[in-house]
Amino acid sequence: MKRMCFLWMVCVMAAMAHAQDFLLPQGKDVNIYVQMVDEPVAATACEMLAADVKKVLGAELVRVKKPTKAKVVAVLDDCLPREGFRLYVERGQLFVRGADAHGLAYGLLEVSRLMGVSPWEWWADSSPSLLRKGERFVLPASFTSQQSPAVSYRGIFINDEDWGILPWSGGVIGPDTNEKIFQLMLRLRANYYWPSMHEVSKPFFTIEGNREMAHKYGIYVGGSHCEPMATSPATEWKLRGVGDYNYVTNRTAVLQFWRERVEEVKGQDIVYTLGMRGVHDGSMQGVKTKDEKLHYLQQVIDDQREMLTSLVNPHVTQVPQVFVPYKEVLDIYHAGLRVPDDVTLIWTDDNYGYIRHFPDEQERSRKGGNGLYYHISYWGRPHDYLWLGTFSPFLLRQQLTEAYQRDMRRMWVLNVGDIKPAEYQIEDFMNMAWEGVDGQADERGKIRQFLEREFGEGLADTLTSIMVDHYRLAFDRKPEHMGGTRVEEADKAYWSTFRPIDGWTKEDVQQRVDDYQRLSDAVETLAEQVPAQRRDTYFQLVKYPVQAAAQMNFKFLMPERSGEAYDSIVTLTHIYNNNPRWQGIMDMAPRKLAVFGKVEEPMEYPASPSAKGGVAENLLFSEDTWLSVRLGDALTFPFEASADSVTFDIRLLPNLPVSGERLTFAVSVDDGEEQVFHYETYDRSEEWKQNVLRNYAQRFATFSFHTEKKADSQHVLTFKALTEGVNLRSIRRIK
Repeated sequence: MKRMCFLWMVCVMAAMAHAQDFLLPQGKDVNIYVQMVDEPVAATACEMLAADVKKVLGAELVRVKKPTKAKVVAVLDDCLPREGFRLYVERGQLFVRGADAHGLAYGLLEVSRLMGVSPWEWWADSSPSLLRKGERFVLPASFTSQQSPAVSYRGIFINDEDWGILPWSGGVIGPDTNEKIFQLMLRLRANYYWPSMHEVSKPFFTIEGNREMAHKYGIYVGGSHCEPMATSPATEWKLRGVGDYNYVTNRTAVLQFWRERVEEVKGQDIVYTLGMRGVHDGSMQGVKTKDEKLHYLQQVIDDQREMLTSLVNPHVTQVPQVFVPYKEVLDIYHAGLRVPDDVTLIWTDDNYGYIRHFPDEQERSRKGGNGLYYHISYWGRPHDYLWLGTFSPFLLRQQLTEAYQRDMRRMWVLNVGDIKPAEYQIEDFMNMAWEGVDGQADERGKIRQFLEREFGEGLADTLTSIMVDHYRLAFDRKPEHMGGTRVEEADKAYWSTFRPIDGWTKEDVQQRVDDYQRLSDAVETLAEQVPAQRRDTYFQLVKYPVQAAAQMNFKFLMPERSGEAYDSIVTLTHIYNNNPRWQGIMDMAPRKLAVFGKVEEPMEYPASPSAKGGVAENLLFSEDTWLSVRLGDALTFPFEASADSVTFDIRLLPNLPVSGERLTFAVSVDDGEEQVFHYETYDRSEEWKQNVLRNYAQRFATFSFHTEKKADSQHVLTFKALTEGVNLRSIRRIK
């Protein structure tokens, strides 16, 4: 027994001797061993880590040839999932094990994250947490972290670049700009890129150095829904196409156009987009009826598959390919289009954040899987939102949760516009693509983590409240939509005639003005508490978006301050662009739409209708965002009535069906007969336009009381979800 105890003590003492923390002191060089791999992305990440070590520790990162001589050891481990990594401390060394070159790269940059380096260290001038004199970077001996991606391809789409990133980059998005984009992507663990494609941009593959830069950073290059076979027809067809971009009448020239590009890039990491739309974001040319569209689009896909087989890989199922049923193409798909089983179906939202289609059981079983193309920035009807990056993170998480839980996990692409000023939403999207989406996750807590990293613990709580309110107000009405105008309407009066917002009263307006004034004042006060080295970051991530949104609202809602508000937006934008790094990045009037100009005539709003108890007491239920009501759940709301009938205004999130069933709910009063309502919208109907601008679907229900249930007595309204996907925003008694 004594001998066993002695051996046990020896083992414990030996383990304690080996259980050393990982320590990096300031100013002392750090040796690192990185296993040689074919792809350059691991070496690229090592270079980025070296720059971060220099910033945080004032030390050099030195590559050595033997792991025994290294403080950090990065090696391959084929037991890990694709692109995954594992970090752990052993005998004072930090080991980074990666499944492949990407896994090594993400693992190395995880060390940067642990040192306090933000993914936005360049793109938002973010300063890492500075170590105090004598302080060391420490990971405890027990530290371990294993991670791998939940979504295989995680990408961004630079889009509507005309007013921001293109002029900022000097008129050409070339290798210098793309390197900065790819550095950001690598820090965010993104690996898939759709380059800019407007007519004002020079095509990605025609610019020397772009392909090489993508290879250096391990980026898979693809193309949007209207850019098949790694081409960008909006710009390229006029450069090297022959005749019309019309497959029906000019098939030979169209196929040659695609073939030239495939032959050029076949050795690179490409995700090929199949199918065909018009030269830009329009319908396929040369076809009129649905049958014609189906016939020729099917032939296009067959030709493209044959081309990939002959030029890229005879085992075509091993070539990454996607098909994007965007806009009218979704109808063609539903008409019976046959998409090969190994091709990933990338489903889309309605451009305003509501996913149009979730895969059914057969689609979920596809070998190629399912993906998502999602917007947090958009140019188009009923109105653009390209300016302030106010897309709701709460809606983002809700919709991505639905997508993830319904097996849309192969490819996610985010339309990021010009990247700025949508920094938080971009990082949030990429974190969910990497980690997976927990429907119970606290989005407010995620916002707080982001703000604490950027501005410190002391400001995090106050800033979180500010940003959550900022997103809430824009959720009700985006700043770009405050003029009541609409674009791409046959009636040109819609483009430039300002209109009061339907349903708003003087009381609603005053509350909104008060809320924005409170936020703007708080942002101004906090600015003095932000450390000097983080004030540029504060301006970009907080001050500009919050105060510009506030001034946009003041411009339309406060006639006495309208001109002053316009001038304030001009001043704020000038300050943004006066930063030497960001000259020209921020345009306060994308597309020069009327909503961004001065307001010459004040807009009048009516007073709230008088009703017993006032407006507040007529509100039976309200959520800042929404309440998800499960199928079959019944919610009850007591109320008093002073007449023989009552009418309710019921508002719901304008999401689209999550299953094959129509979105349906029922309401009843006092256990009486139910009234059943459907409220989903399709295509670009007038109701859909109203819904996405005001961000709610609306139905009215009127009930008459039984004679034995007299007025001025207590009643109960019951609300019941009859399908999945019902999200309630508010119920208000209006009569």
